[in-house]
Amino acid sequence: MLSFNISRTLLFLCTLCLLVLSIEKVSSGIPNFCSSTTTNTTLNSTYQANLNLLLSTLSNASTANRFYNSSVGHDPPNIAYGLFLCRGDTTPQRCQDCVVNARIGMVQMCPNGEMAQVWAEKCLIRYSNQYNFSRSEYKCNEQNVTEVKRFRQVLGEMLEDLATLAANDQSGMKFATKKTEFMAQEELYSLAQCMPDLSVDNCYECLREATSYVTSRCEERRGARVLFPSCNIRYEFYRFYSNLGSRAPPPGKDGVSTSVIIVAVVVTIIVMVMLFSIGFWCKRRKARKRDYVIRKKNVAGEIETVQSMQFDLETIRAATNDFSDDNKVGEGGFGVVYKGTLPYNGQEIAVKRLSRSSTQGAKEFKNEVALVAKLQHRNLVRLLGFCLEGEEKILVYEFVSNKSLDYFLFDPERGKQLDWPTRYKIIGGIAKGILYLHEDSRLRIIHRDLKASNILLDLDMYPKVSDFGIARIFGVDETQGKTTKIAGTYGYMSPEYAMHGKFSIKSDVYSFGVSILEIISGKKNSNFFQSDSVADDLLSYTWKHWREGTPLALMDPTLADSCSKNEVIRCIHIGLLCVQENVDARPSMASILFMLNSESVTLPLPQKPPLIVHSRTELGIPNVLEPWSLNEASITELCPR
Repeated sequence: MLSFNISRTLLFLCTLCLLVLSIEKVSSGIPNFCSSTTTNTTLNSTYQANLNLLLSTLSNASTANRFYNSSVGHDPPNIAYGLFLCRGDTTPQRCQDCVVNARIGMVQMCPNGEMAQVWAEKCLIRYSNQYNFSRSEYKCNEQNVTEVKRFRQVLGEMLEDLATLAANDQSGMKFATKKTEFMAQEELYSLAQCMPDLSVDNCYECLREATSYVTSRCEERRGARVLFPSCNIRYEFYRFYSNLGSRAPPPGKDGVSTSVIIVAVVVTIIVMVMLFSIGFWCKRRKARKRDYVIRKKNVAGEIETVQSMQFDLETIRAATNDFSDDNKVGEGGFGVVYKGTLPYNGQEIAVKRLSRSSTQGAKEFKNEVALVAKLQHRNLVRLLGFCLEGEEKILVYEFVSNKSLDYFLFDPERGKQLDWPTRYKIIGGIAKGILYLHEDSRLRIIHRDLKASNILLDLDMYPKVSDFGIARIFGVDETQGKTTKIAGTYGYMSPEYAMHGKFSIKSDVYSFGVSILEIISGKKNSNFFQSDSVADDLLSYTWKHWREGTPLALMDPTLADSCSKNEVIRCIHIGLLCVQENVDARPSMASILFMLNSESVTLPLPQKPPLIVHSRTELGIPNVLEPWSLNEASITELCPR
């Protein structure tokens, strides 16, 4: 009996010591952010009681998964919702210490608040009388980087990869870190994490939104963090996270004393014995309730996603000055594109007003928009939303400032701005974007109208593929890779597609091959001819010089000072492989990227390309298919001068 009392006293003293250490830690200012809708207000007694019970539950919940959420109460607005999330590189003990510490700080900093959120260095804790909590925070370092252009490229690629890694984390924690070399003596470290109960797509979208915060608010800074309710992202020029290989270090080697661990084990055993008799019943009841909430949340989330993407027609009219011709920036087979500026925040947008010949219903149109909007990649133009009112079907995209590739490529003066390294970067970027559509996205998207006017360029001349998924959204009549309506531009279509309506990922490969040859030559395929007045198409001209051993005759003369002979010839070789008539002989986009990035691989010999298909009537073929779009809105050796 005496030994039991001594043990109980020791347990009490250990707990008290931990509490004192936590209070001292709070006073040192670890919590970064706190928000509260009310201060110095007496809360409703029912809600206050539920809140007290909730906070106690959060403090004593298991930290093995570093995440826990719960609610107390039954009748809104007296239900208290709460959760905690610890960083993925913390140990369970460190997680529990952080949660207890943050909870004490929350009570001190946000007394009598209906809702509060505290970010500590390694955990988040929050409560609210509402299910959703939208408070976001961001913090930028004061110092700027040098080599800004290089930094933007490295940071953009790193955060894109990081979002993908975290969203697809197989451990279920939705957590990832990444280290990237910036300069010779500097390395960039980054961390991303989502709430574990987010879906892969929602986690990815949240982190992409956080990334946009970084690029818009903390651009060129030597460190930044963005803290969203459902995800967070951070980067620094030093390693601020723990080694992932040591998430659960041996006892006594992570700064936690052996006595504290023993106390924690004893307390855990006692609690387990006390709660075992009712645990199974509580678990089953909570599981049923959680399943119901998740199902309800998923349905509500899908509806909310579609609704949040919808613009009203008056806003679009105001943004484009009522579709003024002065704002028109392009026109294609699917409709007219206008530049616009949103009146409420000044954001520049591109507005595509679709033709009215689509027979697709409103529900199907919304579903397709929601699917295509989830396709996120650096080399794809981002779909922001849509407008669907009356007969109007409108798509809203991010505005890409440097216009389209054809604006530079086919103009003798502007084409000089595209030196060989820039053109080579554009070729690789287009390949990455199309590969994502073919293989890496949730949907398999076949572009079917890949050409220079559908490749937009940002400020750094990085390419962004546009109009992907348009045929899908527009409701083209298609089944099993065959269509009765041709969506594309003659001259860029593969023969099997232009003549028989058969399409596949190899149809895009053919168009990509034509685009490569255009980028190298600076000449448009559809009106290519030579000075001897003998009409010739670009593919036949390229093949002739390839057979004669003079492939560099194809090259734009303005590239003579900047090109790598090996790279140019290799790209011509790849272009000819892409435009072969035999569909099976054309390489996949994955193989093309490998060929572009590896000088050691031996490329197969290309076959003679087919006669260029400008139109069906030129070939004497009846126009049985309805045309959808006929308009054309190791060693580096320098080339000799």
